[in-house]
Amino acid sequence: MAASFPETAISTERLLLRPLAEDDAPGLAEMMADDLVLAWTDLPHPFTESYAAELARTLAPAHRAAGRGIVFAVTEHLTQRLVGLVELRNTDWRLRSTEISYVTATWARGEGYAPEAVLGVAQWLFEDRGFLRLELRTAAGNTAAQQVAQKIGSISEGVLRSAWIVRGESGEVTEESRSDLILWSLLPEDMENPADQGSGWPGDHRYVLRD
Repeated sequence: MAASFPETAISTERLLLRPLAEDDAPGLAEMMADDLVLAWTDLPHPFTESYAAELARTLAPAHRAAGRGIVFAVTEHLTQRLVGLVELRNTDWRLRSTEISYVTATWARGEGYAPEAVLGVAQWLFEDRGFLRLELRTAAGNTAAQQVAQKIGSISEGVLRSAWIVRGESGEVTEESRSDLILWSLLPEDMENPADQGSGWPGDHRYVLRD
């Protein structure tokens, strides 16, 4: 049987990352209907409530059980509101390496939630699960995702040419076109002094597991 991540939750200063629940379906469908989410991700279009419920009920648990990765719903501690989604995928258990992707709801952008969530997952991976490498891949035009990678101290390793398909960049979804991907990596030693710690950064706050 393939190695797999445990079903767990991760608590950061402002956020709780937990397994998806079927009750998340309406908020998840609303979040994924945003044009920028559709443009930069490979998520289904349209992303319906029915698909969101299936993701929570069947697809995400199967993804975790098969050892491919894990999916977290990101919620605010204060309001319990759905802030975003974080997924680990393409996990290599021999190399102790995995890839992270993240989506933030329109209303929550600009609050530093994405870096906080990704940093919390990285700390959990390195300190609790013994991983040695975390990869991020951002479309060349997706500056917001690139800023997240920079804020958590990731290192840009180069460009994967014509390695992604985008569905538009702003305003509305357009016809598909090919895009370069920027490859970023984060290693345990990179976590010692996260780069570009600006206003609102969670500082030395560490994740807390809630098994």
